[in-house]
Amino acid sequence: MRKGFTLIEVLVVVTIIAVLISIGIVSYSSVNRRSRDAKRKGDVEQLRSALEMYRADNGYYPDVSGASWADASGLSVALVPAYLPAIPSDPKNAQTYRYVASNISGGNYYGYCLSALIESEVNPSDSCTPDTLNSHNYGVKSP
Repeated sequence: MRKGFTLIEVLVVVTIIAVLISIGIVSYSSVNRRSRDAKRKGDVEQLRSALEMYRADNGYYPDVSGASWADASGLSVALVPAYLPAIPSDPKNAQTYRYVASNISGGNYYGYCLSALIESEVNPSDSCTPDTLNSHNYGVKSP
């Protein structure tokens, strides 16, 4: 009598291993998306905090965009190095955070909206209308 595995037993083991690997890969990519989204939300809150400190010192928010959306890196003139060491960047190079000043009165801006692209949430909660032209789906505004 020969000892060994039958072809069916080997195929069953290979199938089980393949299923476990595919579950692991899907879980890993989902965790990566959620991790990038957490960084994005943290970055937006960091920018929001710096903008609030700027307003506390100056009485208004900086204008880098006129009345249209601008890359948040344009805030570096107003915020770096006094309020932030550097403007945060999106974990994926394809996207940027966007900023628009609003509520103009007497040439100064008293409101703003920051926006980002959130990958893992279908309808993320937001408090302002994000920059939809750049596929952003998450936005926060001045309090």
